Amino acid sequence: MFKKINFNIGFVIILILLLATFFASFISSSDPYQIELSKGLAKPEWGHPFGFDKLGRDILSRTLEGAKISLFVGFSVVIISVIIGTFVGTLAGYLGGLPDEIIMRITDIFLAFPGILLAIGLMSVLKPSVFNIIIALSAFGWVGYARLVRSQILSLKERDFVVAAVAQGATHKRIFKNHLLTNIVSSLIIEASFGVAGNILAEAGLSFLGLGIQAPYASWGSMIAEGRNFLLVAPHLTLYPGLLIAFTVMGLNLMGDGIRDFLDPNQ
Repeated sequence: MFKKINFNIGFVIILILLLATFFASFISSSDPYQIELSKGLAKPEWGHPFGFDKLGRDILSRTLEGAKISLFVGFSVVIISVIIGTFVGTLAGYLGGLPDEIIMRITDIFLAFPGILLAIGLMSVLKPSVFNIIIALSAFGWVGYARLVRSQILSLKERDFVVAAVAQGATHKRIFKNHLLTNIVSSLIIEASFGVAGNILAEAGLSFLGLGIQAPYASWGSMIAEGRNFLLVAPHLTLYPGLLIAFTVMGLNLMGDGIRDFLDPNQ
């Protein structure tokens, strides 16, 4: 019962966020990039419930603009990582032997370094942009999916239904599509739901450090970085972007827990 409630709460949070980004122009008519210095650091008021930043830009419209970037990065990195990780993990687990050893040692090299540090290193070389952030996070994001898929494939290929398919002369493509992929897709969905949350946090961290989304474009991480110098006089500059990050990650994690419990055959 509580698990279903948690999933519903997470689903509602993400649904509200998606609807807010889609209807951002109706929620806030202010231009997120319009500068009005006379309202710099102004507190929330009617029509501008989140207040203004140091340049007099509406924080509500900028947080909604930042939500589009965060969600786009989060889902894009997961899609790319799942595709690469599934291919690599399937190749390693299905072939076994020397190919498996070579592929797994390469993944171990990636796992030897914290992912965020690799992303920081790549972003310090690449030009800061949304596209490059996706590349930097995808460069190591596939590793976890590859190891997950490999472990699943190693177990599944020994099952009777796969052995029977091989004995009947089924092609490798048919075996992967009909017998392997269908049995690992639930695990991938669960892992991906948590991966989106992690990628949103990573993007916010890179933008906070100045290696992500650059001004004047809005990002939750860069908004927090800009507002940290005004915490005592204008705490709303960091409060609302921080809350949106927290609620988004919490919603995705609650959804992930709910999906995991729903797909778990032991529940």
